[in-house]
Amino acid sequence: MTDQRAAKIAEQFIAVYETAPLVFRAPGRVNLIGEHTDYNDGFVMPAAIGFYTHVAAGKNEDGVLRIHAQQFGESVEFALDRLAGPPRRHWSDYVRGVAAELQDAGVGGSGANLLVDGDVPLGAGLSSSAAIEMATALALATLNSAHLAKIELVKLCQRAEHKYAGTKCGIMDQFISCFGMANHALMLDCRSLDATQLPLPSPASLVICNTMVRHELAGGEYNERRSSCERSVKRLGQVLPGIQALRDVKIEELEQHRSLLNDVDYRRCRHVVTENARVQEAAHALTAGNLGRFGELMYESHESLDRDYEVTCEELNAMVRLARRADGVYGARMTGGGFGGCTVNLVDAEKSETFKQAMVAGYKAETGIVPEVYVCAASAGASQAGIASLL
Repeated sequence: MTDQRAAKIAEQFIAVYETAPLVFRAPGRVNLIGEHTDYNDGFVMPAAIGFYTHVAAGKNEDGVLRIHAQQFGESVEFALDRLAGPPRRHWSDYVRGVAAELQDAGVGGSGANLLVDGDVPLGAGLSSSAAIEMATALALATLNSAHLAKIELVKLCQRAEHKYAGTKCGIMDQFISCFGMANHALMLDCRSLDATQLPLPSPASLVICNTMVRHELAGGEYNERRSSCERSVKRLGQVLPGIQALRDVKIEELEQHRSLLNDVDYRRCRHVVTENARVQEAAHALTAGNLGRFGELMYESHESLDRDYEVTCEELNAMVRLARRADGVYGARMTGGGFGGCTVNLVDAEKSETFKQAMVAGYKAETGIVPEVYVCAASAGASQAGIASLL
């Protein structure tokens, strides 16, 4: 299907590089339930959303990776033999990292000109990073005529974020950005990578509420949570031989052996273990069309993220409190890494616009901040965009 936005991106590319490009796109995501479980080999239930990062791409003969970010009005370039290096804390780390990982996989002999633009809200916990990674990976693989399976591109993008952006993310964000399906959530086993597409009932809308805040401690705290989980697995492994991740621990076992853990690590584990159970129950509720129970599980998830994992903040909690009081809401919770960003709300479709207005007014009254609220549909994953007829 022809993409009007892709045609605009192609025109911008021509203005910068004076040649016609191929254009690729990948979506951001919202996670309905299953937070901080992916890097614990657990279960998650994300959906791709209709906000996309586009990458327009063409070859060059200079042996250089040139990148122009339309959103920032900024250009950078890297010699292909100098892509390696630690995180630079710059948006280009995501593109550089993907290019470097493709080289390590034997792909990427040609120089490339790239133009990046997108409408995935930045810093909102909707995974703009995975969107740019996946769109870049598709673009560079196609330019170099590399026929890599999509799942290999997903793993490659995850490695790029670990090594070049310095975030030890799980695989969920890249997976859903690649394999998202319109009008479906995806139940993903992050160990086996078995995935089940779950239809979202038409009476419900996904409404994302952006707190418009992002607290500075987010990056380091994310990695600290992961370290806490890994440390706890080692200690629990002394009495539960064979466990590889918190995915393998039952709540009864955690309670029995909690004396092996300090209080903070115990609560981190309790969140992950109970969250895995909630995701599995949520899948059954969604399959049965039981939106009431699904919504209850969303609220329970948020409370666990607040009390045990301690990754919420007052603004996120205010959003969830407001949603609880609104009409037509099945459930609400924070989504993403936390410390700001967004909540996801499952709302009666007929009441989504009324809900949006109530959230804007209520949040502004409570915090003084005007939020952004997006009424969304679950959308398709990464692909090459059709633009030929518009150029």
